[in-house]
Amino acid sequence: MNSIPEESSNRPCWFVGASYNRSEDQTERFLQEGIWENDFDVDHPAVEMTKSMKTGDRIAIKATYVRRKALPFENNGRPVSVMAIKAIGIVVENAGDGHTVRVDWTRVDPIREWYLNTYIRTVWKVTPGSDWYADALIGFAFENKKQDIDRFLKIDYWGKRYIDDSPGKQRYAWTSFYESFADQLLTFKDKRADLIDRIHAVATKENSMYLVQDLFSDGTSGPLNDICPFTTMAMFNRGITDSNRYLVASELANQLGVSESVPDKFEGIPVVDNRSSWFFNYEKDRKSDAIDVLWNVFFCAMSFSDSVSENPDTRSAFISAYESAIKLPNVGWKLSFGLYWIRPWSFPSLDTLARDFIEKELDTVIGLNGPKNRCNADDYLNVRDALDAKFKEEGCPVNSFPQLAYEVWMNKVGPTTYTLNNIVKEGCFIERSKLESILDSLRTEKNLILQGPPGTGKTWLARKLAFALIGQRDESKVRMVQFHPNLSYEDFVRGWRPAGDGRLTLVDGPFIGIRDAAEKDPNSPYVLVIEEINRGNPAQIFGEMLTLLEADKRTPDEALELVYPRTSNERFFIPNNLFVIGTMNIADRSLALVDLALRRRFAFIDLEPTLGEPWRDWVHSKNGIPKETLVEIENRIVDLNQTISKDTSLGPQFRLGHSYVTPKFANPIDDGKMWYRKVVGTKIGPLLDEYWFEDLESSKKAIQKLLEGF
Repeated sequence: MNSIPEESSNRPCWFVGASYNRSEDQTERFLQEGIWENDFDVDHPAVEMTKSMKTGDRIAIKATYVRRKALPFENNGRPVSVMAIKAIGIVVENAGDGHTVRVDWTRVDPIREWYLNTYIRTVWKVTPGSDWYADALIGFAFENKKQDIDRFLKIDYWGKRYIDDSPGKQRYAWTSFYESFADQLLTFKDKRADLIDRIHAVATKENSMYLVQDLFSDGTSGPLNDICPFTTMAMFNRGITDSNRYLVASELANQLGVSESVPDKFEGIPVVDNRSSWFFNYEKDRKSDAIDVLWNVFFCAMSFSDSVSENPDTRSAFISAYESAIKLPNVGWKLSFGLYWIRPWSFPSLDTLARDFIEKELDTVIGLNGPKNRCNADDYLNVRDALDAKFKEEGCPVNSFPQLAYEVWMNKVGPTTYTLNNIVKEGCFIERSKLESILDSLRTEKNLILQGPPGTGKTWLARKLAFALIGQRDESKVRMVQFHPNLSYEDFVRGWRPAGDGRLTLVDGPFIGIRDAAEKDPNSPYVLVIEEINRGNPAQIFGEMLTLLEADKRTPDEALELVYPRTSNERFFIPNNLFVIGTMNIADRSLALVDLALRRRFAFIDLEPTLGEPWRDWVHSKNGIPKETLVEIENRIVDLNQTISKDTSLGPQFRLGHSYVTPKFANPIDDGKMWYRKVVGTKIGPLLDEYWFEDLESSKKAIQKLLEGF
C-alpha cells in the first residue's frame, strides 16, 4: 500500500459498506480490482458523497451489525452495535460519476471491531478534529490504535445502557424485563391460540384480567380468541396499582417463559387508560387483518431496533408497518407507548407529558403529518433520530428515552442553569457581545422588542433571552402570547365574559396572570413574550398598562385604577421583576406604524440575517453538510437579499433570514444540495412569489438564480 500523504491527515475519512445489489458482499472483488463502488440511483445521497471523495483521502470498508454476547465489556445482554473494519486504503482516482473510485487497498487481517459509536448507512464521512469520537475512530481504523471503550462507557448515553455501577442503573433495571418479555412474546406471533390459552390461564387467577372478554358480530360476548402483542403488554401497563401490575406481569411472564425478574417498581413507564387499553376494536367492529397488522409492526420494530446493517430493509419495513398500524382505530398515540415498552432504549414514548417536554425542554419539533394530527412514520423516526443525536450533547438534561420518560413521570424536569453561553451553543449566530448588550437593555429597560425581517429567529431568541434573564430553563416563569387584529384589552388584561349561568363575570387575561405570579415571587424574574406585537393595536390592547410598563413607574406609588376594577379601591401596578419581550416582523405589509407611546417604553433591537462562519460551522457540525455547499448556499442567499434590498417595492426589511436555511433537526443530511433545493421549493419560492405578487417574472428569475447549478 502506498504511504499516506501528509496532507491526508486533515482530510475527511470515508467508511463505506461493501454491499452490492442490495445484499451481496463485494469486499473481495473490491480488493482484487482496487476499487470501491456503489450501485445507488443517481439521486441517492451517497452518490454526491462519492463524487466528493478526493485523491489522497483515506477510506475503509466497514460492516455493521449487532451483538449481544462475546463482547469486551459487560453489556447485560443488551444489543451492542459493532462495526468491523475489513480493509483500509487511499483513494487514488475518482471517476466523478458518483459510483466508482479507485483505491490502493490493504486488507485488515484479522478484522478489527469498533463498538458503540457506529453508523448504519453505506457511506460515512468522518472529519478529523470534529469531535473526539471522530479522532478516536480515525486513529483506530487507520493508525492501529486501540479503542478506549471505557471512555465511551463514561458517557451517559452508553454507560447507563450497559454498566452495572452507572448512575441510575437500578432505576432502569425494568428495561431488561420488558425487552425479554417482548422477545418471548415474539415467539407466539404464529402461535396465537397458544398465547390466548396462556392469557386465559392468568385470567382465572387475577380478577384484574377482565379485559380478555370480546364482543362478537352476532351480539354475543365471550373470551378473546385473538390478541396483539401490545394489548398483551398493556395488561400490566394500565392505570392500576403497582402491586397489581407486579402480579399480572409475574403471571404472564411465567406463562410465556420470561427468565428476567419482574421489576419491583414501574417508574417512568407510560400507561394506557384503563378504559382504552386495547390496541384494536371489539371483533364486531374490527377489520379482519387489524391484529395481524399490529403483530407485524411489533416484529418490524424489534427487527429494526436489533439490527444494525448496511441494508436499509429493516427501517423501510418498520416505516411501512407503522403506517399501516397508525391507521387502525383505537391505536393513536398508544403505538408509541407500545414501541417504548418493547424496546425502551430505541423508541420514545410520545405520551402527552413527554411530547410537551420534548418540544419545550429539548427544543425538538414533533411533526404531525399522520392521521388525526398525529405522527406518521417519518415524523416519529425524525423525533427518534433527533433526540438520539441530542442525547449525546453535553448539557442535555436527559440522555436516553428511559431517562426522559422517568423524569417526565417523576415531574423532576425542573429548572436548569441557563446563560448566554447556552444561547450561543444552541445555534445563535449573533456575536456574544451583542447578546450581552441586548440582555443588558432588557434588564434596565424592562421592555424589549426584537424586530427584523422574516427568518431572523426573533421568537426563538426571545424565549432564549427569557431563560438567560431568569438564569434557568424555567417554563413556569415564561408566558407566550400572540397579538392579532382582533385581540382586545378585554382579552389581554381583563374584561367581562359570560359565565356558565348566563351572567357576566370579570375574567383576568394573560397579562394579569403573569403579573400576579411575579408579584407573589418578587425574587425571580418573570417574562411575558408577545409574538407579532404590532399585529394588533398595542395602544388599545395595553390600555393603561402602557403607562405602568415604564421602568420608572414600577412601584405601588404609581398604581392606577383598571378599566374594569374588581373593587372600588383596587389599584394596579406592574412589579419590577416582570419583563416584556415583543417580536416584530418588519416585512409584514398589513401592519400599521407602531404607536409612538409604545416606542418610548420599549428598547428596540434590530436583528439581521446572520449567515457567515458561525452559521456554516453550526450547520456543518449538526447536519454534516459540506462547508463548500454551505458557502454556495450562503452566497446565493446574500445575493438574493441584495436584490430584495435594492428593489424599491420591497427594501431591506424584506430580506430572508438565516432560519430559512438552518435545519431544525440535528440529523445528518447526506445530500445538502437536495435539502437546499427542497427549502427553495417549499419555503423560499412561495415567499418570493408573495413578495413579487405583481411581478412574478422577478420571482421566477430569483428562484432560478437560487437553484442554478445545484
